[in-house]
Amino acid sequence: MPEVTERARDLVGRLLHGHGVVARITEVEAYGGIEDPASHAFVRTPRSEIMYGPPWRLYVYRIHGHHAANVVTGPTEQAAAVLIRAGEIVEGIEVARQRRGPVADHALARGPGNFTKALGITSLDLGTDLLEPVPVYLGERVDRPTLVAGPRVGVRLNADAPWRFWAEDDPTVSAYRRHPRA
Repeated sequence: MPEVTERARDLVGRLLHGHGVVARITEVEAYGGIEDPASHAFVRTPRSEIMYGPPWRLYVYRIHGHHAANVVTGPTEQAAAVLIRAGEIVEGIEVARQRRGPVADHALARGPGNFTKALGITSLDLGTDLLEPVPVYLGERVDRPTLVAGPRVGVRLNADAPWRFWAEDDPTVSAYRRHPRA
């Protein structure tokens, strides 16, 4: 199993702090950088350049009108990263509700775009060192849930790689949607 999948599994159950809101990460997807055709870094571009740098930086990009947040895991020049797909809001729930509108609490940070919106993460956070305590950073582990692995959501290439990891039976986990051309 590639190192990025080990780091992905390790992120589930940790806290991510963002702009007055804290979420317990419940779902992630690993992307193997230069060795993974589903990764933005498979081909080096200006957009993916941050993924080739030091680990524990935030890679933020826009997709379908939303932001998505990834933890660059390295090693440097490998360009591996982990997409944060979902979480449970554990602090700042009123702020998250203001950002997300009238949705059920378990759905506040379900899905990558909803996760970033609830935490206020935008392209301005691109490159943030997640080991420094402002404005977006990784916090401590609060639990070690039983993990389930399965294929990644919405990718065409390398679609069957079981590199999506989530907390078993957690209501905040997003639904699986296979890409129609996978």
